[in-house]
Amino acid sequence: MNQDDFYTALTAPSDTHLPPLIVAELSGNHNQSLSRALELIEVAADCGVDAIKLQTYTADTITLDVAKDEFVVRKNGSAWDGRTLHSLYAEAHTPWEWHLPMIERARELGIAWFSSPFDFTAIDFLETLQVPCYKIASPEVVDLPLIRKCAATGKPLIISSGMASITDLAEAVTTAREAGCKNLTMLKCTTDYPASPENSNLRTIPHMAQLFSCRSGLSDHTLGIGVAIASVALGSTLIEKHLTMRRADGGPDSHFSLEPREMQLLVKECRAAWQAVGSVRYGPTDAEKSYLAARRSLYVTKDMRAGDLLTPENLRSIRPGFGLPPKNYEMLLGRHVTRDIKRGTATSWDIVMGECCQVGASHSDG
Repeated sequence: MNQDDFYTALTAPSDTHLPPLIVAELSGNHNQSLSRALELIEVAADCGVDAIKLQTYTADTITLDVAKDEFVVRKNGSAWDGRTLHSLYAEAHTPWEWHLPMIERARELGIAWFSSPFDFTAIDFLETLQVPCYKIASPEVVDLPLIRKCAATGKPLIISSGMASITDLAEAVTTAREAGCKNLTMLKCTTDYPASPENSNLRTIPHMAQLFSCRSGLSDHTLGIGVAIASVALGSTLIEKHLTMRRADGGPDSHFSLEPREMQLLVKECRAAWQAVGSVRYGPTDAEKSYLAARRSLYVTKDMRAGDLLTPENLRSIRPGFGLPPKNYEMLLGRHVTRDIKRGTATSWDIVMGECCQVGASHSDG
């Protein structure tokens, strides 16, 4: 999907039935190699994603180089446990001088791009690159000045909801709209790495869409693709997943990222899920009509002579469906047939029609 098509999808009315946009988050999985970053973009395009997402910050614009305990990640079992925020972001950030070659590679491959800015300087820089929209990461949802500056550009905003209360989100949405945002997508997100399916709470996706009158989707940190696919049935219009070449290569986000074959399957199955959601419909589809004959219907199961009675021994509900519907079974029992009938004959009203008419007449006379 090229940049124009991506923008059109983001700005379509919230009730427009479009396939979910699939976004590959590159994050720090370039492992500080531009050639690997460019290869990731090529892989993303091969997987069929609609867009790639960058992150625009430096360690110094997002935190301080301080070793005090509050600047150290403390989470047992986490790949980041014990690291200072500054060292983690120094490893994970995408150098700003890489942005242009990465953007150009995405354009060459026909996929869109956008980025998450983490301070005012990042927004100013991204504006020089004609970024089509902005993503507000979950921890920045409380940074109302950052949201205000992004919204003031008039470009679509995508806001992740990880950790945010309804009050937090309401303040963010109000700030964005008052500053000029007219096209908003809210993403359900669980801020854990990896996140668990039981903490994903996907029912929040349609609730956010209704609550804030916007498009909604999923920023997914779970392992695998099941949660993301399930989100499509609940109305996800945009799904974001981290992409890496190989988890075994390591890197700050590799442990919860998809490998290429998984991303390719995600794209395929999310689009299949979207097709399956369809619309509210009853009755046979065009594809089902040829199978109507496989339904049950009433058949004569023994040879009969004119005047014989229809009984459970010679009248049954069986396949195929060329006879009268089974709901007429009791109505036919005890009726005389009007002609000789061979075993395997589909029932029709004319085999008892005269008698049915007489019965109906006698009932009306009574």
